[in-house]
Amino acid sequence: MSAPGSVRADVVVVGAGPAGLMLAGELALGGAAVVVLEKRRAPTGESRASTLHARTMEILDSRGLLPDLGTPPRQPHGHFGGLPLDLTLPGPHPGQWKVAQAKTEAVLEEWALARGADIRCGHEVSAVTDTGDGVEAVALGREGVLRLHASYLVACDGEDSTVRRLAGADFPGQDAGRELLRADVAGIEVPDRRFERLERGLAIAARRPDGVTRVMVHEFGSGTGRRTGPASFEEIATVWKRVTGEDISGGTPLWVNSFGDASRQLTRYRHGRILFAGDAAHRQMPIGGQALNLGLQDAFNLGWKLALHVRGAAPHTLLDTYHSERHAAGRRVLANIRAQALMLLGGAEVEPLRTVFAGLTALPDVRTRLAGMISGLDVRYDTGGAAHPLAGLRLPHTVLLTGGRTVTTTGLLREGRGLLLDLHPAGQGRPHPAGPPCPVGWTDRVRTVSASVPAGSAPAGTERGTERLLVRPDGHVAWAGTGTAGLPAALEHWFGPPA
Repeated sequence: MSAPGSVRADVVVVGAGPAGLMLAGELALGGAAVVVLEKRRAPTGESRASTLHARTMEILDSRGLLPDLGTPPRQPHGHFGGLPLDLTLPGPHPGQWKVAQAKTEAVLEEWALARGADIRCGHEVSAVTDTGDGVEAVALGREGVLRLHASYLVACDGEDSTVRRLAGADFPGQDAGRELLRADVAGIEVPDRRFERLERGLAIAARRPDGVTRVMVHEFGSGTGRRTGPASFEEIATVWKRVTGEDISGGTPLWVNSFGDASRQLTRYRHGRILFAGDAAHRQMPIGGQALNLGLQDAFNLGWKLALHVRGAAPHTLLDTYHSERHAAGRRVLANIRAQALMLLGGAEVEPLRTVFAGLTALPDVRTRLAGMISGLDVRYDTGGAAHPLAGLRLPHTVLLTGGRTVTTTGLLREGRGLLLDLHPAGQGRPHPAGPPCPVGWTDRVRTVSASVPAGSAPAGTERGTERLLVRPDGHVAWAGTGTAGLPAALEHWFGPPA
């Protein structure tokens, strides 16, 4: 029983941005009792991050959330450091998709609430203590002090994370040296500009169907200064005029902010019973929407692992794989963002670099490598065990035939459970064996599906005949083979000991 003014939960999530809401939904789907604390009293409606990449679209599809996004516009081309880059790769969601952050948050919030998450706005965390066998937190809310007791706490509270400060977590890296000023402005008429490098600076402008124009501007040679407060629209209008010669001061700003090229990453994503995800774990310039997608993918990696552990099905060591996998992924993204920031915000001195890079991106292998990096489709985790072409990669979207019906690999992950996929070429189908192919001790956490693959549709590395793939709830292949050698060990490593 909780005392008045106190709450007990399996997990407390701090922050109801995209990463926090995604994590809350995943935890609730996995059977964990989760409470989300958000210091805002209501959604701001601001849509600062509006790009969803192919891997994130696959993630949302694997939870059945794509229909809730409506029909967002797709852009086949993105950029690398302002240079055009074709982002289309094999899969059902090539390129990038434009979805307002407010819409993404609304979809994820509804999904989390529908699965039982408890979301409390207007509560700001003021104290966090890891007691060794749990976490105690204090939050100041509308009705006074709220005390929370949980097995774990996850900070998803942004780049200026309160939890990170309270926990004293080491956050090494570089402070911002340059910045972009940004605003959504109504009532202005300026030409669209896509990373237009002018004599005095960089200008970007994109007019939305509703008539609002997003403008971003950087004046070459300018630094971040000693900003003591948020950027003002007057400041943006002044810099915009110096760079472009256009006057936007008569427009109506809907929101204004600035973001710099700071680059920082936590030394550890897990501090005992306190974990970090999204911008609370890494700070980077939000170039090409990578920051938003990186945070959502952090949450998707952590959610099923933490839910399994707090349910008592898996040991706490499973949580260490969250740090090892996502810290490496984050480090890689931060490196490419730093390279892009240099190419974007540098003045005349970076033109030779841009010229060389423009030639390289025209090469198919280079384009594919960069597109895979930005989209998140090429992330490969170290799963141990025998080598296989798919081991550690996300299972490619594939159409399968099972039980007389057509399904997709993403559709088979909707329950948020593990998947043991018994694949065989079409025409070589066979009935299910008398006993479950998955060892009995894991059938509560892993479902088994026997399916045939239409000719020419087999995922790379499975064309040789019957294959068995153990797929984690986040869609990454944990084990692959033709029999059972190594399967029990993989099941125990990723899903805990047999029941």
